[in-house]
Amino acid sequence: MNMKITNIALIVISISTLMGCKKSIDQYPTSNLYDGIYYRNVAEFDAALIGCYNGMQKPMQDEWSLTELRSDNSVMGNPTSASAINREFSDLDLLIPNSYHEAVYNYWLNSYYNIYNTNKILSNLAVKYDSLNGVMNYDTVKVPVTDADRKRIAAQASFIRAYHYFNLVRLYGGVFLIDRPVSAAESKTINRSSVPDIYKLIIADLNNAKDNGDPSNFTSMNPSNLGRANSWCAKALLAKVYLTLNQKAQAAALLQNIIASSGYSLQTNYSDVFSITNEMNSEILFSIRYKSGKVGLGSPFANLFAPVNSGNYVVNGDGNGYDYPAVDLYQVVSGSVGDAVRADAYSATDPRRDFNIKFYGSKLYCNKYILYNDSYHTSSLIYEDDGENDWPVIRYADVLLMLAEAQGNIPSSVQLINQIRSRVGLAAVNPVSTDDFNQILSRERRFEFAFENQRWFDLLRFNVTLSQDFAINTLKAHFTYMYDVNGGNHYNQYVPPIVLANLLSQVTPEHLLLPIPQREIDNNTSIVIQQNPGY
Repeated sequence: MNMKITNIALIVISISTLMGCKKSIDQYPTSNLYDGIYYRNVAEFDAALIGCYNGMQKPMQDEWSLTELRSDNSVMGNPTSASAINREFSDLDLLIPNSYHEAVYNYWLNSYYNIYNTNKILSNLAVKYDSLNGVMNYDTVKVPVTDADRKRIAAQASFIRAYHYFNLVRLYGGVFLIDRPVSAAESKTINRSSVPDIYKLIIADLNNAKDNGDPSNFTSMNPSNLGRANSWCAKALLAKVYLTLNQKAQAAALLQNIIASSGYSLQTNYSDVFSITNEMNSEILFSIRYKSGKVGLGSPFANLFAPVNSGNYVVNGDGNGYDYPAVDLYQVVSGSVGDAVRADAYSATDPRRDFNIKFYGSKLYCNKYILYNDSYHTSSLIYEDDGENDWPVIRYADVLLMLAEAQGNIPSSVQLINQIRSRVGLAAVNPVSTDDFNQILSRERRFEFAFENQRWFDLLRFNVTLSQDFAINTLKAHFTYMYDVNGGNHYNQYVPPIVLANLLSQVTPEHLLLPIPQREIDNNTSIVIQQNPGY
């Protein structure tokens, strides 16, 4: 049973022992504490590790705007608004953020903040990255925990660090490779590393997490370990890394092992995957966890995504109207644009559409992280920006579709896609060509993982695993449809006006990467940091 801690006093008293499924609270990132008064025993290491899990929440506040908003899934809600916050979102939506963009900087800053926390844990465990051989080494020195605890804690810290670096390298390209605690002075001597070197660290971290994480089958896993990074989620994330690098055979082997031996499985109903009473179910290999109750760990996404000026009708405390679903995801107007775009929209009979997307008046909004108590749209949210909904990072459905991607157009891959479709009552597909298979796979991932921050990364990866310029062509089709007055009717409303030809000219390989935050460049007074091309 997925236990939940609701007693605040118990949370505070038990801070050093709260784990996994018990949504833990850490009053301050304990891994920042001075080594001389911390990391003295296993309880203090575990408390620091909890701080790293909680530290995964902060980048998430901006991740949707750097991924979903830049993809064909979403658009900025109000193109006619000149407010500063709306212009910030517009720049992301239009693929033209500058190096001073707040979300671009905040995501970078908060990711590195938590990388620092994981580095502190690994350093105090004497676990070091061997960049020459691409492995994690456990130094033969005395540490204040047992060997079993050392490997258990290091495996989880490695997973969290790899997760952050994997997102950073896909969003920014070559970033700063920092694998140990560094001083402020030393940080100004560190330059960007190459993309291959970043991936080398990611793979080393995930191999450590895979080899030393909890290998228990989901059906027999200790309930206290649910929610923690284990061997299976490390294998799944490593498989996605290998897919991103077009190393399909390595990815397939890991994914086949998960399917055969992990005990994870699809939930019967799509909506059950995201239920706040069914958290850490058999489909969730890893999620970023939230805890409501005004303890500082609640999810803000119900309010962020609820319609603006909706009052308490959708959520308590009104909504911000962000992450506005694109019409070409919900339903394409017949005859407005070609069949290629129309096919990329949800079928009207697909229950995922009406779970993920709702109407408030004539406006669409993202419903995925807003769960209701009753038919009167009374939200389960009691306090503003304090939702209970976890954010799924790796699901079993992802494992199935990644394996289909790794294997390519063969019968067993088609069967995997049809497993996902069967769950939601859709007819089986039978691709007639490799191109047809690629389009079906792309659509199925879009429908299945809408608003889970997967789509942008999928488009980037499809450039490698499916066909060249997949992302460019998809985004241009999206812009074209959403410009059309008879279709999406969005980009044609921008103030000042945007010419479609100019809009399409912004969809370039250079703009698939974000700029390096200017503050990082300016603060590094020792060396010249190279900005990404196009910025």
